[in-house]
Amino acid sequence: MAADEIAHSVVNAPPAAPDAVPKSEPAGENNGSNGRGPKRGGKDRGNDKSKKRKQHAGFGSAKGEVADKREQVQNNRNAKRRRVIDGDNNGSSYMSIAFTPEEIAAEERRPKRKVAVLIGYAGTGYHGIQINHKEKTIEGDIFAAFVAAGAISKANADDPKKSSLVRCARTDKGVHAAGNVLSLKLIVEDEDIVEKINQHLPEQIRIWGIQRTSNAFSCYQACDSRWYEYLMPSYSLLPPQPHSFLGKKLAESARERGVYDEYMDRLDDTKGFWEEVEKNDIQPILEKLDSEVRAEVLRKLHDTADQDLNDEGMPAQPDAGVVAQPAQGEPSADKSDAEETAEPGTAESQQDSPAKEARPERELTPAELALRELKAAYVAAKRRYRVTPPRIERLQQALNCYLGTKNYHNYTVMKSHGDPSAKRHIKSFQVNPTPIQIGDTEWLSLKVHGQSFMMHQIRKMVAMAVMVVRCGAPLDLIHQSYGPRRISIPKAPGLGLMLERPMFTEYNKRAPGLDKEPIDFAKYEDKITEFKDKHIYRRMFELEEKENSFHLFFNQVDNFRTDYFLWVTAGGIEASHERSARTEKVPKALQAELGDDADGVEEVGT
Repeated sequence: MAADEIAHSVVNAPPAAPDAVPKSEPAGENNGSNGRGPKRGGKDRGNDKSKKRKQHAGFGSAKGEVADKREQVQNNRNAKRRRVIDGDNNGSSYMSIAFTPEEIAAEERRPKRKVAVLIGYAGTGYHGIQINHKEKTIEGDIFAAFVAAGAISKANADDPKKSSLVRCARTDKGVHAAGNVLSLKLIVEDEDIVEKINQHLPEQIRIWGIQRTSNAFSCYQACDSRWYEYLMPSYSLLPPQPHSFLGKKLAESARERGVYDEYMDRLDDTKGFWEEVEKNDIQPILEKLDSEVRAEVLRKLHDTADQDLNDEGMPAQPDAGVVAQPAQGEPSADKSDAEETAEPGTAESQQDSPAKEARPERELTPAELALRELKAAYVAAKRRYRVTPPRIERLQQALNCYLGTKNYHNYTVMKSHGDPSAKRHIKSFQVNPTPIQIGDTEWLSLKVHGQSFMMHQIRKMVAMAVMVVRCGAPLDLIHQSYGPRRISIPKAPGLGLMLERPMFTEYNKRAPGLDKEPIDFAKYEDKITEFKDKHIYRRMFELEEKENSFHLFFNQVDNFRTDYFLWVTAGGIEASHERSARTEKVPKALQAELGDDADGVEEVGT
């Protein structure tokens, strides 16, 4: 049976009987952890912490109420995730591949070995890596390919837990990985097993290699750091348009505090950009319109600057990296489904959307046609921008502010300043000083190496650094963000995010003594580079060309008429809205930008 046939057959396969699941779960399947690894110290760490919080909070105390509420919210989210992972016994599953008793009995029994499987994939069209009953996932296709290639027996095909499946790092909907690792028990006697598995996989998923490990190996536990790459158009560093809400506030605040000259000095290499665009690209379009249409166009063009996001009744804006579609979804923790609702729609899914095909067409008004032409002119002008070396250097200075161990409670959700887990260690964060040009757009590559990352952390780190540069803010603003005051940092589009590879430094030091190979992607570097160019970068560039994700993101941030983002002005953090509590209600239009509409606690693990 081919992998694609298996993948289709699993949907109608009955779920495994409850008593088929062993009481003592295999390594990496900690109860409620979704494959994050075995229980540490023999305890459910999350429950222990919540009990201690309640014990020390005191009866009727405010802290006790907040802790209880947070625990209730998290329990609800955990229960929801378990329903997705474990299924709801309705008879459909992507995790259970059914064979008849006769087929199982006829199969030759062969020994399983604990292995590390080095993989790469383009996440387009998949609901993340983590296998579950309801959605098409990377692991789901890989598991089916294992079965089709004979690496997993038919007797074990009905439940991935039987093979002790664990992933090193989770990626969610639409997020790519040039390198990731699975650990599990496979039948690997066949020397051509990698090739056979790849024959049953689509080209956007590749097995780079399979290596024997010790029986106790867990790729999640053995991983000690991770590399991520973030790609963005260089026009992301352009300052806000002067007529935008944020553009006006930046100039106004700088004048009020007597720092206007310093503010303009930091924007010196972009001076006159927007004036030239207005003169050469926008005015010629406006001059073609009659006075009545021109007035309507100018009013609608800047309408977003007049929207008050503190109005709870205002319709929610889509995430800047998202084109709205049914069943919509940075790296994230195995505990989190957060980015499932925050990743950009795929080109394939957009083209095949029945909702779009059924949408009736109507003739656009002259004002609407002019607006379309004007917005296209703005996007084209941005794409013609070429970043200067001083501006790249300024971005590098901002990224350097993240090095070391910092408190990132403002760069995620559900974390307080006093939470020890909000502290994360960044080893390096570099921008490539040489941009690459794809079509009309110039791109910058940022690479970050850290021990672990919380939900949204990388995208918010990128957004903060870029906001500081493009808005002419002092670098000290980043250091201030580590303090106790709660501020709202938007998350940059998920479109540009890719897991480069996990690192196993300590394990690799011990590997020779265990008579095992180090886990190292370097031996597959040529294949990985070719794969990234063909299947990952191409998808990123094409999606940005199609959806203008970065243009939409910064346009929305610049035109949100709210004090949530005014920390970037000369008034600093004190000028922005302070979120008094994690449970504070956020205006609907800001929820997607901030990531508060998402589930989960962690992004890649602690």
